[in-house]
Amino acid sequence: MGINVSVEVVEPRILAAVRRQVTIGAIASAWRPALDLVWAFLRSQPELRTDGHNVFLYHHPARRGDPMNVDFGVEVSRSFSPSGDVHQTMTPPGEAAVAVHKGAYDQLPGTHDAIHHWAKSHDRTFAGLSWEIYGDWSNDPAKLETTVVYLLAPVYCQP
Repeated sequence: MGINVSVEVVEPRILAAVRRQVTIGAIASAWRPALDLVWAFLRSQPELRTDGHNVFLYHHPARRGDPMNVDFGVEVSRSFSPSGDVHQTMTPPGEAAVAVHKGAYDQLPGTHDAIHHWAKSHDRTFAGLSWEIYGDWSNDPAKLETTVVYLLAPVYCQP
């Protein structure tokens, strides 16, 4: 079964996040310590909690393969002041290519590849930011859902 990619207009999400500069291969070892800091901060700020999901916001480098800034975050209900390594950031609004990944996290690259293939076949380019929204946790990998979002560059029409 193929991965369905749709074009959607997405709204911004406010995140409490810790930014780390990592290569794609280092994300697996960087996310947990970063999110531990965010969740510790949120435990001290219960008014920010919305039971929001974990969101990883990727700032893609100009050259593929270079380290990138990644905001490992949790969606929150409102703006707040930074504390230690935890800062506020937002996913951007706009038109995006979106796909839902169902299954184990180590299979997420296939969903990213599907979005890249879709963009190439539809002559669309990305705007340099993408994010993953992690659904509710389950011990059963078949029940895991992750929404993958790539902000699309605007399409300009010639008069």
